[in-house]
Amino acid sequence: MKKFLFFLSLIVLMSPVMAQKKKEVADQRLAGLDAKLQTLLADWKTPGFAVAIVEKGKVVYAKGFGYRDYENKIPVTANTLFAIGSCTKAFTSSLLGILRNENKLEFDKSPETYLPGLKFFNHDMDNLITIRDMMCHRTGLPRHDYSWYLFPTDSRDSLMRRVQFQEPSAGIREKYQYNNFMFMLQGSIVEKITGKSWEENVSEKFFKPLGMSGSNLSIESLEKSDDAAFGYRLKKDSIVEKADYYHIRAMSPAGSINSSVNDMGKWLITWINGGKFEGKEIIPASYFSEAISSQIVTSGGLPSKEHPDQYLYNYGFGWLMSSYRGHYQVQHGGAIDGFSASTCFFPSDSIGIVVLVNQDGSTVPSVVRNIIADRMLKLTAIDWNKDLKTEQEKALKSQKEAESKAVSSKKSGTKPSHLLTEFGGKYLNQGYGAIKIIVERDSLFAVLPLKKLWLKHYHYDIFQPFEITKKGIDTAENNELRFNFHTNNSGEIESIFINIEPANEALKFKRQTNVINIEKDVLKKYTGEYLIGEFVAKVYTKNDQTLFLFVEGQPEYELEPTGVNKFSIKILDGYKVEFTEAENGVINGVLFIQPNGTFKATKK
Repeated sequence: MKKFLFFLSLIVLMSPVMAQKKKEVADQRLAGLDAKLQTLLADWKTPGFAVAIVEKGKVVYAKGFGYRDYENKIPVTANTLFAIGSCTKAFTSSLLGILRNENKLEFDKSPETYLPGLKFFNHDMDNLITIRDMMCHRTGLPRHDYSWYLFPTDSRDSLMRRVQFQEPSAGIREKYQYNNFMFMLQGSIVEKITGKSWEENVSEKFFKPLGMSGSNLSIESLEKSDDAAFGYRLKKDSIVEKADYYHIRAMSPAGSINSSVNDMGKWLITWINGGKFEGKEIIPASYFSEAISSQIVTSGGLPSKEHPDQYLYNYGFGWLMSSYRGHYQVQHGGAIDGFSASTCFFPSDSIGIVVLVNQDGSTVPSVVRNIIADRMLKLTAIDWNKDLKTEQEKALKSQKEAESKAVSSKKSGTKPSHLLTEFGGKYLNQGYGAIKIIVERDSLFAVLPLKKLWLKHYHYDIFQPFEITKKGIDTAENNELRFNFHTNNSGEIESIFINIEPANEALKFKRQTNVINIEKDVLKKYTGEYLIGEFVAKVYTKNDQTLFLFVEGQPEYELEPTGVNKFSIKILDGYKVEFTEAENGVINGVLFIQPNGTFKATKK
């Protein structure tokens, strides 16, 4: 008995020593980390960033570096809020996982089952695309990001209607093509099934049970926070410039969450613990396994000569999978104006890392993540800062060399085929939105919902757009975007073709008829029969509101008023009618203006 008691006392005495030793080992992995990360601010000209490390059920490291407000030198903390961009996607798809677990949804059903108004570009897509395809970017649709980015709306239904007019660039399940619209639609499905907004669902299912009390779901909420980071971008490789917040609005299920590393640490704890947080299931176990399993190959993912122990690159549900130096890595990046992010965990090692940066298109999330991963996984250290800096410099050098060797296709000595005023009007693409072309001070401008572009003449009827900012027009910025104006058979400007989606041919924005309102009493004066050779053209109204034209043997045509005595034929591009009148103002004839000529008819 005494021996047993002595043994117990040894265990009691040894336990603190063992715990202390374990703590020292953990601390040793992080020794000198603060100083290492601090150097990245100057190396990458980064305003600020925050990082948290999770191990098993707790956050073992959380710290901010640099400034959340660069101008006023207000420091980043572990509670500073950053826009996490597409790291939001794992939250959205997890809501579908919960609904499936509740038998309210099936991944392999058509999304139209839950969104009756949804239509895709063709019947095959309507019939074959499943919710699962949407969750792992294999619908055949390319990004079409400028649709939501340049033409924002608060209506998810409005964005959903655009999908029908967005052309695929691959077959269904043929290849991985990232698409934010498909995650917006997942948010819409959640709303239709639950009767609550996507925002309410994220808050109720994740933020509240995980204690993510600082996190929010909109720029409006971010701006009210006392500890929110401003976003920045790096201009000309050296100038830190403040960026406006971007309001993602209806596209929010694809990337609108704002969070801190302390809050995101709780999200990672949930994932490294199989979907549980403090013993409570937050994410269904069956969904958890599928979400971090390969649903589609994103690329070859072959090992490189420099890093032979890094390979595999596949996508699950809101997560990317790869092999990081022999360890199974699950991660997702995020990027939106002024912010970059990385959320990462190693399920077999029970380690998670989140890095949030207030800089546009930054490499810092990758550098920090890899530095920390090597330490936490006890791997031989690689100088990731040097390696990734070298890669970036090589890429920039190659880009500049390619630009210097590029032969311009610009034809000198050309001019537009029409007066600039004749290019003016509203141009619409139903998969994107409307662009208004205006003339100011002898220059052509394109007006979009959020931007105004100066259209610099390039050659012929092709113009190069440059954004007008608060500081003016930066014509030094090189861009490959072109506005190519086309004419119809009557020689009138009919459309603009813009190479706005790299995976597709240039998209057509069709010029809209400038329809005016005409009183019903005025419309009546145009009604009657008009003789043109042996044919009789009948003009009449319906409901005293709309004018129609009918010629025997042809369909009925609706006429849209565009000016005094002038109408366009609604469904026929380039076809117009212009009524003539006598000196006393009585209508006595009509001119049928067509691509093949103008024909005169006399009123009976």
